[in-house]
Amino acid sequence: MKRLASYVAVAVLSAGLAWVIMPARQMVFPAPPPPMKVDARKLELSPEEQTAVNVYENVNRSVVHITTRSQVNDDFGFFSEVREGTGSGSVLDQSGHIVTNNHVVEDARRIQVLLWDGSVYPARLVGADPIDDVAVIQIDAPAEKLYPITWGDSNQLLPGMRVFAIGNPFGYDRTLTDGIVSNLNRSLPMDNNRTFRGLIQTNAAINPGNSGGPLLNKRGDMVGINMAIISRAGQSSGVGLAIPSNLARRVVDDLIRHGKVVRGESGILSVFQTDHGLLISRLDPNGPAAKAGLRGPQIRSTPRGRVLDRSTADLIVGVDGHTVKTLDDLLSHLDAKKPGDKAVFQIIRDGKEQQVALTMGEAD
Repeated sequence: MKRLASYVAVAVLSAGLAWVIMPARQMVFPAPPPPMKVDARKLELSPEEQTAVNVYENVNRSVVHITTRSQVNDDFGFFSEVREGTGSGSVLDQSGHIVTNNHVVEDARRIQVLLWDGSVYPARLVGADPIDDVAVIQIDAPAEKLYPITWGDSNQLLPGMRVFAIGNPFGYDRTLTDGIVSNLNRSLPMDNNRTFRGLIQTNAAINPGNSGGPLLNKRGDMVGINMAIISRAGQSSGVGLAIPSNLARRVVDDLIRHGKVVRGESGILSVFQTDHGLLISRLDPNGPAAKAGLRGPQIRSTPRGRVLDRSTADLIVGVDGHTVKTLDDLLSHLDAKKPGDKAVFQIIRDGKEQQVALTMGEAD
């Protein structure tokens, strides 16, 4: 995604699926005075109400309101526009690390964080991963003001389970909504021929400003990071999408440690998509794929001169037993691998299917 720092990404279903960028220039409201404390024990709450109250009381101070300012130039570099954006995030630790979406802070020149008590702190970008739309920022705030969120296990989710979202829709900070897990393993196309995969679908109301905020289970554990809605009107219509916590946690750990996600590198530089698989068109001659014996096109001499012979290139039809038909299929399998991991390619060479195993290198 490009230049989404001041906008909230909204997927819209019409004749086809497309990205629509909806301005997110809501006002940032100061924290209101605390309401009078109500003793929930004196109220006749239903079990469902008590669960929602507990989730909010336990988690709302862990959710922050993020505002950004960026300067966007036109295509010719003559004019620029200052844009402001807003989003949500979750406190990770008392060192001030906060997780949010990459598109919330992408290209931002200034990032500010509003805490539960109304205090505002400038934030710096620790690291961002556009591929998974996850970013980590950090503020210098007193530890006693920071209430870390608890990670949950997104692998334990099932359709029908109750979930909650806390965020800052339209500038209303720390707003609670609830719903269910509508389904799992959803996909969402991006604007760079890639696809987000494995997303959680929920009908909990998610609106502009919720991006980057937590999706919570009934214990208040973060099981997802809210990232997008599918809507005709640009507002919540009951189809929200969240990044699973197990994926986000792996990304966050890398961002905090390295400032980037450490991914494996196969050494396959480009492929040509065919009806039967992916034909290797270019390899790094010193990369893992070439060292493992995978082949690209070969230069051969003819009476007319030297030509590139694609018939000698390997056709990739699978990785680790998974069928591969598109570049996105290939990248989805390889992006999950770390340096040193094994990858077994199913290929067709000279009309015969065979397997080639390689050890992933480290991407630059």
